[in-house]
Amino acid sequence: MVRSFEVRRRLVAVAVLVPLVALAGVGCAAQPDPREEAERLAADLADGTFDVAAVSTADAGASLAALLGNLAETPRTVEVGEVTEAEDAGEGEARTAALTWTWDLGDGVEPWTVATAATLELVEGEWVTRWSPTLVHPDAAEGSTLAVARVPATRGDVMAADGTAVVTNRPVFRIGIDKAHIATPEEAAADALELATRLGFEDSAAFAERVASAGPAAYVVAITVRETEAEQWDVEGLRDLPGVLVQAGEAPLAPTPTYARPLLGTVGEATAEIVAESDGAIVAGDQVGRSGLQQQYDDRLRGTPGVRVVLTSTAGEGDAELFASPPVDGEDLVITLDEPLQLLAEGLLAGVESASAIVAVRPSTGHVLAAASGPGGGGLNTATVGLFPPGSTFKVATALALLRAGQSPDALVPCTPTVTVDGREFENYPGFPAGSLGQIPLREAIAQSCNTALIAQYEAVTAADVASAAAALGIGAVGTWPFPYASGSVPADSTGTSHAASLIGQGDVLASPLAMAVAAASVAAGSTVTPVLVVGEEADVVAPAAPLTVEEAAGLRALMRGVVETGTSTFLQDVPGEPVGAKSGTAQFGTTDPPSTHAWMIAFQGDLAVAVFVEVGDYGTATAGPILEAFLRGAAG
Repeated sequence: MVRSFEVRRRLVAVAVLVPLVALAGVGCAAQPDPREEAERLAADLADGTFDVAAVSTADAGASLAALLGNLAETPRTVEVGEVTEAEDAGEGEARTAALTWTWDLGDGVEPWTVATAATLELVEGEWVTRWSPTLVHPDAAEGSTLAVARVPATRGDVMAADGTAVVTNRPVFRIGIDKAHIATPEEAAADALELATRLGFEDSAAFAERVASAGPAAYVVAITVRETEAEQWDVEGLRDLPGVLVQAGEAPLAPTPTYARPLLGTVGEATAEIVAESDGAIVAGDQVGRSGLQQQYDDRLRGTPGVRVVLTSTAGEGDAELFASPPVDGEDLVITLDEPLQLLAEGLLAGVESASAIVAVRPSTGHVLAAASGPGGGGLNTATVGLFPPGSTFKVATALALLRAGQSPDALVPCTPTVTVDGREFENYPGFPAGSLGQIPLREAIAQSCNTALIAQYEAVTAADVASAAAALGIGAVGTWPFPYASGSVPADSTGTSHAASLIGQGDVLASPLAMAVAAASVAAGSTVTPVLVVGEEADVVAPAAPLTVEEAAGLRALMRGVVETGTSTFLQDVPGEPVGAKSGTAQFGTTDPPSTHAWMIAFQGDLAVAVFVEVGDYGTATAGPILEAFLRGAAG
């Protein structure tokens, strides 16, 4: 409610009806304090209600709202300064009250302060503010409107360590429905359905509903495609559809649509939930990281938007800029991925139907050079966070536990067709070479991947011994990493058949492809490797209780070389470059008879360690082996 001068006049009119006798003996009333009225005015200007101050017009609230425009919802304070005699008081009494407006324009932006003045006139014994747009800004006039706009910051790029851009602005086409040029809602719905159908949307009706719920002049984007994909999407043909608008622009994109997408993540328009959780830092329409590293490092990459406040005029003089805070561009994020190796890995997985991954690590630095997740994973980050039983690739950790228990590579172990632990029978893989059955050296048991020989040692090492050995190789490491990573888990308290299964990488043992690449890297490096993906960001990892020693690593390298020289992976002998050490693995899972199998291989060659995983395959050497060989040959150039 506005307490205007007209309201005050009615109150005075009633007062004069009071019998004069009631005023007998009363002197002249004290003049009210103009500062008190100025303080009431300041409160009303700050909250826009005009429910305590007296003003000269009844529609002051509406006038203020129209003047403030979209600035009305911006937090503000109004403080009263000096109150002095008004210079233009005329015959009556008037005061000038200095006002200071302080606008909170958001995080990272200096508050905007504006000095104005209010004229208070004494009318029938009370102070009344003379309404004027200059109460808000000295340059405002009748018909003026204030407007505030965010000035987007340039999003930081994701860069490779060699200085090349991984994710940067690349030319795109945004294809959508422009409702501003569609006559009726029915036509908009029909146009949306046609576009969605041409684009191959599974739910065309959902897009049509989105168009229907948008404003009458909205532009609703259906899809954004790379400029390089224009012919594939028939962009020129889509331009000719009724109601369709194709806009050229830019968007932060990787070199290819699939390039490390599950790991890097995506950038898109902020959802209502993201806006609500940002505490004002993000508004509708902002571009933000929606997944992966783009989301994890969004604060750094997004930067701080600028703010611009303008005053528009009905006189056609254009906008006058009243305040400007320039945006602070986002910072770049530097990662270790090697583009040729990443593209090589993704190409090798392109035809794999089930979830799959190739991870490459540089042992000397821990840098993750490739982290490819195949399309069969449905967009999941199989490479770094997918957890699966690693099968016989885990025998590298079992071998370390046995070496620590005092066994040597030449120690004889029983490789029998089957072995039974607590009533459960374990066997070797079909086609296990008969010549390797019997009492064989541990090195041969690893080279030929004899399950029964290692399971027979279940009383020689405890579950805690195995977990400690795995941790020395980085499997099941405890800590936090500055990128999405799951190092796996190895039970330290299992017994009986569960402990026996752990010795061949099954039971409750889980590892990600990156964790197994780290294990191979640790063997190659001669010490426990911590993976690095984001340059300058360190992991907070609990050091293994018994770190890998140089001597232990040398022994494991010899065992993995034996796998290639005389064991299950002789096909890697002629890979160009330095000698290859490897270990294959097959892990059963599921309830079918026979069970489905994961296929694994890990390897090192010089300063390169690799893990290959295929969720549903045959044996490690049969399914993962050719992929590993192709990767090593491709990496060698």
